[in-house]
This record gives sequence, C-alpha cells and structure tokens, in this order.
Amino acid sequence: MLEFLLALLTTATVGALLVPFLRASVTSTDRLEGELAIYRDQLDEIERERAAGSLGDADAAAARLEIERRVLAAADAAQPIASAASSLHRLLPPALALAIPLLALGVYLKIGHPGLPAAPFAEATRPPADRSIDVPRLVAEARAKAAAQPDDHDAQSALGEALTLEADGTVTPAAIAAFNKALALQPGDARALYYLGLHEAQAGDSAAALRRWRDLEAKSPAGAPYLPVLRAEIARVARAAGIPADSAMPQPTREQQEAMATLTPEQRQQAIRGMVDGLAARLKDNPQDRGGWLRLANAWKVLGEHAGAVDAYSQADALAPVDDRLLADWAEAHVRGLKPGEAPSPPAVAVLERLEKADPRNGLALFYLGAASFAAGDKKAAAARWKTLLAMLPPDAPIRGLLEQRIKEAE
Repeated sequence: MLEFLLALLTTATVGALLVPFLRASVTSTDRLEGELAIYRDQLDEIERERAAGSLGDADAAAARLEIERRVLAAADAAQPIASAASSLHRLLPPALALAIPLLALGVYLKIGHPGLPAAPFAEATRPPADRSIDVPRLVAEARAKAAAQPDDHDAQSALGEALTLEADGTVTPAAIAAFNKALALQPGDARALYYLGLHEAQAGDSAAALRRWRDLEAKSPAGAPYLPVLRAEIARVARAAGIPADSAMPQPTREQQEAMATLTPEQRQQAIRGMVDGLAARLKDNPQDRGGWLRLANAWKVLGEHAGAVDAYSQADALAPVDDRLLADWAEAHVRGLKPGEAPSPPAVAVLERLEKADPRNGLALFYLGAASFAAGDKKAAAARWKTLLAMLPPDAPIRGLLEQRIKEAE
C-alpha cells in the first residue's frame, strides 16, 4: 500500500511540473491577445491625432501601415506548428517523465521486498546471480533440502532462516526447532547461534542474546562475512538494553542486580569478584571455551588483576589467535605491572612484536619494544623505535621529555 501511495505522489508531482509544457498553446494565445490590444490602442491614437490635425494624412497612413505590419508579424509568430515532429517534441518529455517512474515502480514491485529484515546468512542459500529474495521459493527449497538431508546442520539452519524471513524477521517456534536441531548436529553453527540470539532479544532477554552473540563473535574467524551484521546487532541490542556494547564482564542476573543495589561499594566489589572467580572456576572444567577466556581476561583487566588477564588472554590465544584489538589489550595487561624503567618480559615482548607487526605505528609497542631493545644492548633499534614514536607525539605530550632523554642515552 505504501508503494502505491508513493507512486501516486510521484505522479502528481511530475504532473504539476509538466503543466507549463501542456499549456504552451494557451500561453501563446494569451500573449497574442495582449499584443493585439496594444496595437489597437495605437491605431486609435493615430486616428485621434489625424482628426485633431496634429498628424498629416500621409504620416497617418504610414504609421497605420507600420502597425498593421507588426500585427501580421505577431500573428505569424503565434501560429502553432502543426507538424508531427514538433508535436512529438512537445509531448515526448511529459510522456517520458511519467512513464519512467511508473516503469521503475513496476519493476520494484515485481522484484523488490522492502519489508524484509537483514539476512546475514541468506547469501549462501541462493545462487550468486540471483540477488533478490523470493521468500516462498526460498522456504520451499529449504524445506525440501532439510527433508532430504535431515542430518545436515547447514540444511536445518537454512530452513530456520527461511522461516524467519517468511515471518518478516520474527524467529518463530518452527524456526527455533530447526536451529536447535542444527546445533545438536553442529554446536558451533554460526547461523543457528545468531538467530537464537535474535530470538532471545525479541523475547526481551537482551543479556542472554548478548552473551550468545559475544561468544559467537569471539569464536568466529576474523574474515567471517556475517561479523559486520553480528556486531551491528550487538551494538543495537546493547544500546536498547542500556548495556555497554563492548563490555565482556559477566552480566549478573536481575536478582543479583537487585541484591547488589543494597550493598556497600566494598561489598559490591567483592560480589563482582565472586562472579569473576565463578567464571574462572567454570573455565577450568571447560578450557576449550575461548569466548569464556576472553570474557575472563576483560573482567580481570577491569578489576586491575593484570596477571590474571595476561593468563586468560594466553589461554584464548592458544585456542585461536586473537585479533589486533585484543593484542593491544593483551600487551597493555603485560606492561601494566612493570616498574618504572623495567624492561618487558620475554612473553610480553612476543605479544608486543605481534602488535607492532599488525600496527607498526602503535605507540605502546614502539615504547616498550624500544625499552626491550635497549635492555638487550641493541641501542640502535631502541633509538629508531623511540624516534618514530617521538615524531608521532603532539608538541605538548608529557612523555616527550622522557623520550628525548632515552634517545640521547641510546645514541
């Protein structure tokens, strides 16, 4: 219905703009009548002057002849050109202006589906040459494939997604059943995890959705095509629920939140530490939970327990290499415990070197790797890193003086 209203508004707007073209002959006729009225007044004025004797008969005849010539010229200029070519030129712009938006609307209504939600995994369910979503066909094909391959987790999750699209983005009970079957066949099925998280968000349990999605994000390969949509949904749901989108701290239940509201700051900190300790205990029983290790690392970092954060990042990295952003957090956890002037440890240097490779202009890596090179006797490498860092700093940076002194010592 909305599309037809927009079409009507577009047609009305174009029609209003075309009125001057369609009324061209009327405008021309109105102009001729005005000119003839002026010429009639001039002829009357000549006759009055001749009758009063102020204008001779010869001059009056000459003036009448000139005005009559102008009348004939004006009449010739106002004559409509009746040729087929001129009519075509006059009618073609209005016809095209009306036909093009109507044709575009027809094509859009034929192949477009403006009401469908984003489907981050739907690309795998149709051929690359067909970029439109024919939902009934998609559902029929997904049902047939799931029936023919009941033990294929991808077929089951594809069916769940198709049923979700059919319901305009609502994860229905039938879709949930398909996703759960997919997870039973393959616990790490990303499509099923995404849509089950979406179901939890739609049911009002934003915390559960965010936990599921963050765990999926942590376990996903860096180049997974669905990650942009997943991260956008994490940000959207977290914002709506008032939960920090980048927080990986274990989220307390509603009952725990109500109980914590009555505690003193010291008691509240102790309760938070208890939840973190509980997560650490669960990871001992399930050490393959990479997302859990990353949540624990961030929790220890928030609590200022940098040694615990370093260990948790190491556990997560052993399961799958951490990305550049987490490398920076891991490196920061390493150097936070250093005393002034102390060089980073070999494990810290290894993380800092990975960070420098990923981001050659990372200030943290340049400073502490320079300190490590200086401590190892490679003063030339130390000076090179510190000079690179110095060139990056603003003129009023407090660390400039210390850095300049270190460079002098290295040289």
